[in-house]
Amino acid sequence: MSSKGRMTVPIEAGMDYDLMKDILERWGADAVRNSDGTDLPDQLQEMKMKVYSTYFPTRNDQLWAHEHPDQRQQMYIMTPHTTAVEESLQIELMKGYYREQLEVDYDHDPKRWWEVINRTTGEIVDPESWSVDPITGIVTLHQVNRFHTYTVTFLVWQIWDQTQMYNHITNQWGDKPHEIPYDARHSPTWAHITEYMKDWLEANKHVDVVRFTTFFYHFTIIFNELAKEKYVDWFGYSTTVSPLALEQFEAEYGYRMRPEYLVDQGYHNTPFRNPSKQYRDWMQFQHKFVCKQSRELVDITHQAGREAIMFLGDNWIGTEPYGDLFPSIGLDAVVGSVGNGATLRMISDIPGVKYTEGRFLPYFFPDVFYEGGNPTAEAIDNWVKARRAILRKPVDRIGYGGYLSLAASFPDFITCVEQISDEFRTLYERMNGTKAYTPKFKVAVLNSWGKLRSWQTTMVAHSLWYKKIYTYLGMLESLSGLAVDVEFISFDDVLESGIPEDIGVILNAGDAGTAWSGDDYWANEAIIACLKQFVYNGGGFIGIGEPSAFMHQGRFFQMSDVLGVDKEIGYTLSYTKYDQENTSDHFIMGGQAKPIDCGEKVEFIRSVSEQTQIIQMQRGDIAVAANSFGKGRSVYIAGIPYSPANSRLLLRSIYWAASAENEMSTWYCDNVETECAVYLETGWGIVINNSQDPQRTKLYKNTESYIEVELKPGGHEWFRVDSLTK
Repeated sequence: MSSKGRMTVPIEAGMDYDLMKDILERWGADAVRNSDGTDLPDQLQEMKMKVYSTYFPTRNDQLWAHEHPDQRQQMYIMTPHTTAVEESLQIELMKGYYREQLEVDYDHDPKRWWEVINRTTGEIVDPESWSVDPITGIVTLHQVNRFHTYTVTFLVWQIWDQTQMYNHITNQWGDKPHEIPYDARHSPTWAHITEYMKDWLEANKHVDVVRFTTFFYHFTIIFNELAKEKYVDWFGYSTTVSPLALEQFEAEYGYRMRPEYLVDQGYHNTPFRNPSKQYRDWMQFQHKFVCKQSRELVDITHQAGREAIMFLGDNWIGTEPYGDLFPSIGLDAVVGSVGNGATLRMISDIPGVKYTEGRFLPYFFPDVFYEGGNPTAEAIDNWVKARRAILRKPVDRIGYGGYLSLAASFPDFITCVEQISDEFRTLYERMNGTKAYTPKFKVAVLNSWGKLRSWQTTMVAHSLWYKKIYTYLGMLESLSGLAVDVEFISFDDVLESGIPEDIGVILNAGDAGTAWSGDDYWANEAIIACLKQFVYNGGGFIGIGEPSAFMHQGRFFQMSDVLGVDKEIGYTLSYTKYDQENTSDHFIMGGQAKPIDCGEKVEFIRSVSEQTQIIQMQRGDIAVAANSFGKGRSVYIAGIPYSPANSRLLLRSIYWAASAENEMSTWYCDNVETECAVYLETGWGIVINNSQDPQRTKLYKNTESYIEVELKPGGHEWFRVDSLTK
């Protein structure tokens, strides 16, 4: 196997050159890069490696930003809900916001561009009945309804780029000047961006790969008055707003984009909300603009003989890698941060690029690399989670980010990454571009977003842990490495085209009222009938948490007759329930040594049919159940945080729901801590240990043929497929 290549490492001026060179050789790097806040060393030519350089189209030239303040980026923000106790009300605009990040825009007429709303009634307050004082930053409502609640939605200028601010705080950059983002939608700024880039390419001929970080609009990060994160939405379009954009939107779509359509009662259109028509229109409007302008920068890059790659982060808003126009950008590659298996698949499955690259954790920053820190443990955990996803759909390259000089002080970490990089290259070469074995049927994840949010469901800030959602992220994380083909479909897809014939099992998971469960889509009779018909004719349905949840016509779960369970919300307490476990040895529980951990489980689940197979109960509530409906089958699971045991539960549930349990033993490991992947075209197979303990497992080729494999902690073993004979 190759001992070099497919590895990008951050380097920096000022670091000991011999030490840097030694690490690069040990890791088998064939490319180097800088990071935000670092410069590349002078010895680049000696290294004879491909050189990446970060590029920030909308903040590279701070002189332009300061000379053209009218073309800075903007956003709408909203004041806290304030209750009137007298006949007039004063609301402080910037209360709770960080004044070094945002500045109120008084240049554009507040009476035209702002909106004051009575949140008790939802009505817009007549602009003639309120005024604003630019000196004090206070809006006065001159005549209000006492004890009604009001908000002001107003325009602000962005006076500090979100990523630079985060890095400034994390890395203690002190007095380093604050960088201001400017808006590519303004014609003079756009002309400057393109000319500046041409000059930059000419002045940086040592750069082989331009790493756009990213293009124009940052995902939403709003800081509070203490410079701490107040609101973060990795999918948020808040920074794409400006009066110019609003005017162009109205000209194209034929209606005015109200401020309320963007602040959305203060929820800012989090992806947990069912997206409104207006918000979908705004996203597509920006998607068209961003893809068109990005293509121009990519063309300039290619004309200069360089590669163009995009970082899936920072200013990625509007690119939408799973959007219909993304391939038109013409990028060579996408690189993104790998937090786990789900985020790896989010990168590796992106269509329309020549290759993909994963930036592994930890980032070489002082919040991890400090005296007493343990970056090696984080690196191992990150690799083990990502590896199972790599076996299904690999990225083409891996790498790291940050300050290599920090990492160099941790010799165990250097050795660990050396092993990871060698293991990755072996995986990639033995897969050789082929696909691992999967069953004939596909699994579809059904929610309100569908394909657009492939491998992005239930995330808030790029896969970070939240108590409210980790049970659902567990489903996504499990799927990222399971031996099944996964698609993401929306309720609109079902309405327009029905269910694809190659789909064998549909998963619907999430809290009631969210886009992931579906909310009021479940009041649509066509959707309900289509899905029930799918199951009745032999399909599988798996519901997790509060699937199909919408109170309608005497049922909370609209698929309750399919699932065999519903949720008690207090309306049927008069009905006596006699639920108790009756099928504890069900097929889907095979190999489980203890009860399933349902995480922050949904409570008060009850059976609605005598035939419901109650597999596990927890504190008097149904936690796991199965049911038959016509020729099809369903499984209900209250919650499924990621663990090897829960991942195995989901896999067995999928096979059982698909009525394919007899096929389960085709390339299968009986130990839940282990998994395998088999590449029939290359003749290679691999067994991996997802735990940090030694494991022994039986590797089945089919029900009659297997071998026993012993694995070291976190280890793996390769085998030749033809060595397993019947």
